[in-house]
Amino acid sequence: MSTETSSNVGSFYPPQRTLMGPGPSEIHPRVFSAMGRPTIGYLDPVFVEMMEELKELLRYAFQTKNALTFPVSGPGSVGMEMCFVNMVSPGDKVIVCRNGVFGGRMIENVERCGGTAIVVDDPMGKPVDPEKVREAFKTNPDVKVLAFVHAETSTGVRSDAKTLAEIAKEFGALTIVDTVTSLAGVPVLVDEWGLDAVYSGSQKCLSCTPGLSPITFSDRVVELVKARKHKVQSWFMDLNLLLGYWGETNRTYHHTAPTNALYSLHEALIMLRDEGLEASWARHQRNHKALKAGLETLGLSYLVEEQYRLPQMNAVYVMPGIDEKEVRRRLLVEMNIEIGAGLGALAGKIWRFGIMGYSCKMENVMLCLCALESVFDNMGAKIDLGAAEAAAYHAYAAHPIGPGKTIKAAA
Repeated sequence: MSTETSSNVGSFYPPQRTLMGPGPSEIHPRVFSAMGRPTIGYLDPVFVEMMEELKELLRYAFQTKNALTFPVSGPGSVGMEMCFVNMVSPGDKVIVCRNGVFGGRMIENVERCGGTAIVVDDPMGKPVDPEKVREAFKTNPDVKVLAFVHAETSTGVRSDAKTLAEIAKEFGALTIVDTVTSLAGVPVLVDEWGLDAVYSGSQKCLSCTPGLSPITFSDRVVELVKARKHKVQSWFMDLNLLLGYWGETNRTYHHTAPTNALYSLHEALIMLRDEGLEASWARHQRNHKALKAGLETLGLSYLVEEQYRLPQMNAVYVMPGIDEKEVRRRLLVEMNIEIGAGLGALAGKIWRFGIMGYSCKMENVMLCLCALESVFDNMGAKIDLGAAEAAAYHAYAAHPIGPGKTIKAAA
């Protein structure tokens, strides 16, 4: 067996893509620049100070005063697993709401923790039905946790996190909430809604490098974890151990933090603070309205009803008579534009257009619509060339950028 590498293996230079899929989103030059700053030790006093700033900035993003708010060293899936391994012990009952692919992953987490998943199903593209959840609690009054996805990335649907949390509280249960796609794109109000364990991802509306999962835990979760009778099944994700690393004083070594990635998250959160949460939500909504106008002019219809639709994740049915894979291939290969395909039962049936974070801007929307028109026309679809861009432009004119508003930090 040869131990030599191929002579044609060299430095990797990825193409410059316009990212308009389900994630990751494009990264602002300021965030890229932050990643290139000097690496220092993870217990260096200067780095520890930056960690404290990160916690404060994340409290603002989540709108919470939770002391245990920090970025997990891993993607959103690790944030998800951290919630379950710490909060679910063998034999515990957990109500899991499944209305898309990522609700299904929650079920897998419950089972791997030795818990029993009581599944509340809703069709893909529909929000979680609060009445079904209430009935599940009535049938299973000993349920310990309610888990649901606030913004289902696989469909672009938003569920009513506030109402679901109120139902959980009524029955004495804690909540685990997936906000991977919603954080910074639509309101996520952890304290106001009474959420307990909430995780997100760095690569969506925060427009940071992939590989970090912002997370926040209420005091009720901390008390639960400290009172556990069984060891958390994951050493790396054990909150009892992480408390010593992300705590307020006497910081102890736990793992080698991804220092440069954390620099980038710090910069992304500074940019979010400077823009203001309300301004960020409004920007995502404005660009959504323009994209929607263009897509509908092309004859594409949305999977999700308007009142439940995420502005940053636009799922539309594919154009009849058109090879949907070929459309995506041409956009990527010929025009360097990435859009998403359908997942699970929706594979081959929908396209997913993401406008998240730094990708959420007028030039991306207009470029994407122009490219779609060109591809559709070339593939024989009957469309009115230029009409989609015109519709989007009229939508922008009807919703001009107003003065930004800011929300004071909850910390």
